[in-house]
Amino acid sequence: MSKPYLPAIFATSPNQQDATMNTVTAIIADSQYLIRVGLRHILDAMPSVEVVGEACHERQLVDLLKKYQPSIVVLDYDQEDKFSPETVEKIRKFSPCTNVLVISGDDDKKTIYQVLESGVSSYLSKQCDEKEIMDAVMATSKGEKFYCTNVLNYLLEKSFPKNLACSATPLSPREIEIVRLVASGLIAKEIAGKLNLSTHTIYTHRKNIMKKLQIGSTSELVLYAVNEGIV
Repeated sequence: MSKPYLPAIFATSPNQQDATMNTVTAIIADSQYLIRVGLRHILDAMPSVEVVGEACHERQLVDLLKKYQPSIVVLDYDQEDKFSPETVEKIRKFSPCTNVLVISGDDDKKTIYQVLESGVSSYLSKQCDEKEIMDAVMATSKGEKFYCTNVLNYLLEKSFPKNLACSATPLSPREIEIVRLVASGLIAKEIAGKLNLSTHTIYTHRKNIMKKLQIGSTSELVLYAVNEGIV
């Protein structure tokens, strides 16, 4: 690597963060030195991204979050005694406006769903290439969702009953419209405003949608929407 290694709690000055309103500030949170160096190399090549710090365990990450309130955190939660799924909740607590991009080698469906439900914006596997990482960083910085092909394929294969794969969608046009809005990241109150419906009606529609599709979480609903071409 052309750039020297930077200590885990290295951070640039606050004045540097304010140099441009368009700068995406990022923290890399991974216990593995080589992964941090590789991610920094990729992010440093992006003109609009500034890495303000690195953390090799959760305590360092919390200190950096309190100080910098970054645009995004690039996190591998699957690192025993260093980071965990609960780390996402700590990020939410100490830096509520920070979006989370997970880059992990975890292949446990239950844990992946737990992390998705905790509010991460994007999820990549560690097999993803540089282009996917760059695209995910930019999407995450805008609050958009980004799942790499590897993760989507795994989750879709494992999540949905086989009888859904070859059948037409059982949803009504109104339900499809609601699924599309849920998948775009809107909450029930926002969907109600867009459709001129009550929040209670939106909750009822969502309950019926979940029952029809035999799924139990918002993340599964988003994946269904992607798989069916709704979004």
